[in-house]
Amino acid sequence: MTTTGPPRTTDPTRTDPTTDRATTADPARRRISARVRILLWLLFVMAVALASVATTTRTFLLRDVDDRINGLLAQETGEFAHFEERGLDPETGRPFTDPDRLLRVFLERQYADPDEELVGLVARPGGGPAQIVQPRDLPVALSLHRDPEARRRIFGSPDASGVLHRPEGEIRWAKVAVARAGGAAEAAFVVAFHPEREVARVNEVFRVLLAISGVALLLITGIGWVVAGRILQPVRLVRTAAAQLTEQDLTRRIPVRGRDDIAALAETFNGMLDRLERAFAAQRRFVDDAGHELRTPITIVRGHLELMGDEPAEREETVRLVTDELDRMSRIVEDLLLLAKAERPDFVTPEPVQLAELTADVFVKARTLGERDWQLTGTADGEAELDPQRITQAMVQLAQNAVQHTTTGQTIRIGSRCAGPRIELYVADSGPGVQPQDRELIFERFRRGTSRRGARGSGAGLGLSIVRAIAEGHGGRVRLHDTEGGGATFVLTLDRAREEART
Repeated sequence: MTTTGPPRTTDPTRTDPTTDRATTADPARRRISARVRILLWLLFVMAVALASVATTTRTFLLRDVDDRINGLLAQETGEFAHFEERGLDPETGRPFTDPDRLLRVFLERQYADPDEELVGLVARPGGGPAQIVQPRDLPVALSLHRDPEARRRIFGSPDASGVLHRPEGEIRWAKVAVARAGGAAEAAFVVAFHPEREVARVNEVFRVLLAISGVALLLITGIGWVVAGRILQPVRLVRTAAAQLTEQDLTRRIPVRGRDDIAALAETFNGMLDRLERAFAAQRRFVDDAGHELRTPITIVRGHLELMGDEPAEREETVRLVTDELDRMSRIVEDLLLLAKAERPDFVTPEPVQLAELTADVFVKARTLGERDWQLTGTADGEAELDPQRITQAMVQLAQNAVQHTTTGQTIRIGSRCAGPRIELYVADSGPGVQPQDRELIFERFRRGTSRRGARGSGAGLGLSIVRAIAEGHGGRVRLHDTEGGGATFVLTLDRAREEART
């Protein structure tokens, strides 16, 4: 038994988490443009570089401060040691015997730096060391001569120099112990340096560098945004052009400026559009031509089949007519396919060809097309880069065209000759010729001249179009002029060697 529960209702205020995740994960909403990515990477690299420069500068400045302080401490202690060893008491003219007197005389003669403090310490029985100081104020929070604990620690230290860390400020010191003289009290000369102001100056320079770096980053942001926009402008044009392209409109092109990689990209894209436009044009032309030309034979076939009776003779005649139309359609399709293939780069495959041999072969094949007065009037000597199959096809087509517009016994001449760096292959007939207004018309697809007599044949008007396509595929052209004495002469003018740009 099936139990039917109450109908489920959907709360319109509820949100499907799956839908939310899909919406949130939509890459289009999280896309970052190339311009922004370039700018972010530029800012990141510049920020790291500027911060490294500022930090390195601060490190070097602090090292210079340390070297200067160490040099000053060494200089003061060296001067005191030299004075202790060779100095004389100005009152007695003899070497010092009293450490207290030694320290006082030395300190009276010394001039200390603003952050430097010179102190003489003399041990007192049962208490801390007594001090002898220069009467001056120091720009520090708590000087050494006012800090008994600091004096005691320095005086009692077994080291000759060191660093004293205090809440009121760091002290870097060095001392020289005074030798006992005749049982006198122990004493020491102390040089103390307060580096707060030196370090503060270094930190000020560091902050200035950081401020300058910040301003530089702002400038780089603006300049980078503009420069990235100008550099990527062709890329945006490529994207816009690609979005606007349709099968009906492939005419849009991108302006090329400069000779950099972006300009090369624009040129490549324009070249691709040229090839696409030619391909679509060839496709449309093929479809239009096929539809236009095949419509008539299809209509004829359909009409005959619909009207075909039961009589055997009538059936036989209908089959013959239908077969002829089908053959004509087959030839039209083959010609259209050949013309469509002419747009491809491999339509022509050149190879070294002996011109005399090629001309003779064409003449032999053309003689079978009809009972005419065939004449081989000349052959060019030498070799040329041609596609022998395509050239033979074009020449035989011209010969077939001459047969269609001449009668039995009329003369058709075939030959080849050299004309400087070019070669000419020709077919000349003695027919009615071509009127000037038709000389360009007859090379178009499905077009025929209006003045040539003779059996028009069952052609679709594609033969001369194929000849022109073969000539242009070789980088040449086909010309038409009157034959002396009457008729038309078709000439294929080709280069001996094809240029690389055409291959």
